Amino acid sequence: MEVVFWISLAIIFYAFVGYGMVLLPLIKLKRMVSKNEDANNTKVSYQPEVSLVIPCYNEADIIREKAINCLALDYNADRLKVFFITDGSTDGFREVLKEFPQITLLHEDRRAGKTAAENRAMTMIRTPIVVFSDANTLLNTDAITNIVRHFGDESVGCVSGEKRVYTAETDNASGAGEGFYWKYESFLKKLDSELYSAVGAAGELVAFRSDLYEVLPEDTILDDFMQSLLIASKGYRIVYEPDAYAMETGSASVEEELKRKIRISAGGWQSMHRLLDKITPFKQPVLFFQYLSHRVLRWTITPFLLILVFFMNFALLDNGWVYQALFVAQLAFYCAAMLGYILENKQIRFKILFVPYYFCVMNYAVIAGLIRFLRGGQKGAWEKAKRKELRS
Repeated sequence: MEVVFWISLAIIFYAFVGYGMVLLPLIKLKRMVSKNEDANNTKVSYQPEVSLVIPCYNEADIIREKAINCLALDYNADRLKVFFITDGSTDGFREVLKEFPQITLLHEDRRAGKTAAENRAMTMIRTPIVVFSDANTLLNTDAITNIVRHFGDESVGCVSGEKRVYTAETDNASGAGEGFYWKYESFLKKLDSELYSAVGAAGELVAFRSDLYEVLPEDTILDDFMQSLLIASKGYRIVYEPDAYAMETGSASVEEELKRKIRISAGGWQSMHRLLDKITPFKQPVLFFQYLSHRVLRWTITPFLLILVFFMNFALLDNGWVYQALFVAQLAFYCAAMLGYILENKQIRFKILFVPYYFCVMNYAVIAGLIRFLRGGQKGAWEKAKRKELRS
């Protein structure tokens, strides 16, 4: 039992902390080997024609601000085409966009989901590069310039921008926890990208070579993640560009964030199933190592190992002070998470408790996501989690 306990604990540590610690010396070694090479190998002046596609569903309340943001981007207007695509929207969304003749609206009454809308949009795209961005985000002025410059390197097939979550002092646990999580994720993505390739891309801001885009099944949940990994499986790199970022607010409540996380977790299980024969240690060993370490472990066994380690630790209490200290530490962590839950419900903000609370919510979502995936309960068409008001 002790051997299983320590192996389980090591896997948990590696999945959440250790992987980043392993990446640092690997990157240092890579820098030493390739110190005479240009690390980025990008052409800053590379400015191809670009299509910016914004998938939307019933977002009339925020779409004007998003349209203004898109038209204010610092990129040659003759080389940037902006498309808003929607299916099934019923909230007057199209009336708002009539104020912006520079924007092309692609609308269909049938609601089939985001993936179907993106597949339809790609039949209209004639530019070599396509950029997707969520409607509930605002991009920095140089986002397009900074993201497309990497395509000057022919080995790059996808570029992921950075997701930034706006958090205020008064934010709830979901907003503050999500903000902390994405800061850590951004750190890991930078390391992944420098070592070889980022492992997936977030739909808030992502760019692809148009000719590498694959039509995905309409029931695809994590379209952005799947599309980027399919491109990487063909031998192209995914570059992470932190100077191209999409800003959004955190979820309106923990309940809304949990709904979002369960959907993502169900999508993670679906994606791993569909990528089984695409990313293997024999085809691309480095990408497989990154994919396994950064995604697969977190999305599969670690939530179950957390439960196993807790009960095994309890059973091993008589085996010495080390086990007793570890059990006390676990109890303290989970008590902090529970206290965070109680205070959150009472609208009391105590930020030190947000991290353990959000961590537990995130791991619970993986288990709930597995159940939803096995039941087939998550479809391509879905309702977005409510977020706080978008800020310029």
